[in-house]
Amino acid sequence: MTIGFIGAGNMARAMISGLLAKKAVAPTDIVLHGGQPLHYEPYAAKIGAKALASNQAVAETADIVFLAVSPKLGEPILQAIGSTLKKRHVPVVSMLTGVSVATLEEALGSHDQPVLRIMPNVNVAINAGMIAYAANDAVAGQLDGLLDLLNVLGKTMSLPEEQFSTFVALAGSSPAFIYLFIDSLARAGVKYGLEKDQATAIVAQAVMGSAKNVLASDQSPFDLIDQVSSPGGTTVAGLLAMEEAGLMTAVVKGVDATIAKDRHG
Repeated sequence: MTIGFIGAGNMARAMISGLLAKKAVAPTDIVLHGGQPLHYEPYAAKIGAKALASNQAVAETADIVFLAVSPKLGEPILQAIGSTLKKRHVPVVSMLTGVSVATLEEALGSHDQPVLRIMPNVNVAINAGMIAYAANDAVAGQLDGLLDLLNVLGKTMSLPEEQFSTFVALAGSSPAFIYLFIDSLARAGVKYGLEKDQATAIVAQAVMGSAKNVLASDQSPFDLIDQVSSPGGTTVAGLLAMEEAGLMTAVVKGVDATIAKDRHG
């Protein structure tokens, strides 16, 4: 099976890294084309993939086409290669932000073309990603196979398209929020005498373990907070200070701003 990427930016490369790390595909089974040969050709050579000279060549070669370009470029590209994709019944997996399945079908000129719209986050590079998806009816026969491929990269979740902006905030942008939280905790450790790399390692391990605990537990995160909080203890003192400083409000405002930007530009 040949996997094609139209666009070779950060998210495409993150997905390719995850697929190669788990040997879900061989490097020689990946073909790609991007906007700048000086960018995508050396990258293809580095990983052992094949750089193709045009989007049309990707459409003619790949068994699955991942569309990983900016939204304004996506529709014209699909219009140009739509007839080839339709002839070969090649599924299109779109990572275009804000572009609906219906719009993708319109650009392809067919409601019979298999279309899967996805929204991954950068953690797909280490096979710990979160991917939202919405599919059209035509992809039904191929959906299980596509999800098997995507599940190599982490977790997948079917979502209504109207919830994709919320997903962008909670999964797409949130790694940056979490990095900020980790860095803030680590800087607090530096304040009290730890080296920055020591403090960062401590916090990152704690965050990773806490996330695994949430996923493994049938309790809510707030219930888990109670398990760490002894009456009159240090954790309660810290939690109350964070709440007094507005931690929860700040997080919600960050999500509000992210969703507003995704919806309205």
